[in-house]
Amino acid sequence: MAADRGQFSSKLGFILAAAGSAVGLGNLAAFPVGAAKNGGAAFLLIYLIFVAFICYPVMMAEMSMGRKSKKNPVGAFKDLSGNDSFWTKIGMLGVITPFMIAVFYLVLTVWVFEYFIQTVLGNLDMLSQDASFGKIIADPSLFFYTLIVVGITFYILKGGVKDGIEKTAKILMPTLAVMMVLLAIFVLTLDNAFKGIEFYLVPDFSKINSQVVSSALSQAFFSLSLGMGILITYGSYLRKEDDIADSAKLVAITDSAIAFFAGLVILPAIFSFNPNIDGSTLSESSVGLIFSFLPKVFISMQATVGYAGASIVAGIFFLLVFFAAITSLVSILEVPIAYFVDEKEYKREKSLSTVTILFLIFGAMCTVSFGMVDFFSSMWTYGGAETKSFFDYVYDMFYETILPFIGFTVCIFTVRKWKMSEFTSELNIGNPSYEGSSLHKYVDVSLKTYIPAILFIVFLIAFVKIYFGVDLVGLLF
Repeated sequence: MAADRGQFSSKLGFILAAAGSAVGLGNLAAFPVGAAKNGGAAFLLIYLIFVAFICYPVMMAEMSMGRKSKKNPVGAFKDLSGNDSFWTKIGMLGVITPFMIAVFYLVLTVWVFEYFIQTVLGNLDMLSQDASFGKIIADPSLFFYTLIVVGITFYILKGGVKDGIEKTAKILMPTLAVMMVLLAIFVLTLDNAFKGIEFYLVPDFSKINSQVVSSALSQAFFSLSLGMGILITYGSYLRKEDDIADSAKLVAITDSAIAFFAGLVILPAIFSFNPNIDGSTLSESSVGLIFSFLPKVFISMQATVGYAGASIVAGIFFLLVFFAAITSLVSILEVPIAYFVDEKEYKREKSLSTVTILFLIFGAMCTVSFGMVDFFSSMWTYGGAETKSFFDYVYDMFYETILPFIGFTVCIFTVRKWKMSEFTSELNIGNPSYEGSSLHKYVDVSLKTYIPAILFIVFLIAFVKIYFGVDLVGLLF
């Protein structure tokens, strides 16, 4: 089955593919919103600390599990635990979770794609109207765009690891980076743009509280694709001579750089639209920012560059977001595909077809949960909140809740079951100087102590707040 699984042809290919999985809507919208609302550079500093001191060791653990076992999350937990049924079930959670995340992420990607198409067709003025987003997400035409997005994803994944995922990442990631830099340069030429830079880069530590700290950790953890099984799966495609510690570091740097540049694009653009805007008046979510607020910002640029110029800028932005979403979607879906290849011994073509069919079914259920079908639009009520849709449930369960729990289990598994000595030996391959280094000593101590504790607390806070409506952070602080 080794030939069927494939392998990254180079360290660069792995880094770009892994960075592609990490770079997504969270980097391009959620991070700038978080920074704007929570002290600018103060939030950025806390975010970077969490990336370096919490996320980095967990990345190394997930990638090492994958390369050692040469398996998907189920196979990795099963093989490295000596076929322990409990850990095999945890591995299964690491396959189901990314699949369900891909389901709601498909919906967001389709929305981005339609916004790009509408902008290209000259309909930016329509997109900037308040009622447009509500109409678009309830329009049956979304199914047509869904088929296109799934078709693109299928085509990339059909090429396998080297000719599909890696080749696409080598094209899209540099393109995305160049587009981001060019867009940032353009935005900085707009009136009042540097007010946005000041708002973004001047720290305001008075806004930092326990909730902001928790938000920064969640943003860092989710942004780097931790807890999704992606890095375990991608790690299984690594060559033995590759340096895992160095690769993980470069992925984290690339991901953080994209998030930083997104802030240089979005916040100056917003201040050029309204120089008196305050962080508290921005949309609470990345969805609201991208689909409701930013079209208004882009249409306001027509006073400077004309309607065609404003449409071009908006088109480049939505294309950039679409590229980021597609690379993430491809990475997430590779996890269940690898599961069918490894555990069910399917050929890749059969695995891809199976996952795609399930993906379309569950994706359709999410798509119609915005008013098209009442059953899926109002399925549950929990946490004292209003009725939740199928989309809401998938987001709450698998994105907001399960990810930090899986990260917690990776730490416990690495320390207690797989053993730190085996983990260290795997990291030493490709980097003989790792054992005994200061990084080795830090990773060893942190994975045994505070990292799993912090991840479990984040999981507990999210679980209690979402399902019981109790804010533990507010009660304690």
